[in-house]
Amino acid sequence: MGIEDFGGGQTPQADVLVVTTNDVPGHQVTQVIGEVFGLTVRSRHIGSQIGAGLKSMIGGELKGLTKTLVETRNQAMERLVDQARARGANAVLMMRFDVSEAADVGTEVCAYGTAAVISRS
Repeated sequence: MGIEDFGGGQTPQADVLVVTTNDVPGHQVTQVIGEVFGLTVRSRHIGSQIGAGLKSMIGGELKGLTKTLVETRNQAMERLVDQARARGANAVLMMRFDVSEAADVGTEVCAYGTAAVISRS
């Protein structure tokens, strides 16, 4: 697996800018639309669970589970952007992730932030 399997983020051509900061340098917030979120719950497949169990006995990174979590976070982020776009935003400020176990069968990932309209200053 290459480094591209373990990351995420936006492309330079994204029409909705997502940042973890309160503001965007060189831009002003012209409208705050409100909270938006993207949520997904993913179960682990049996192969990765068996592999993780064996790997946990000897130590080291659980690459299959890491890749699944990256895919899950990326899906939650896509849903966040879709919701922001649908509400007329061109930016999401203060984006965060919340991750938790979902009834011992999977991982719940929520990407959330504040949808806003920004313009260059």
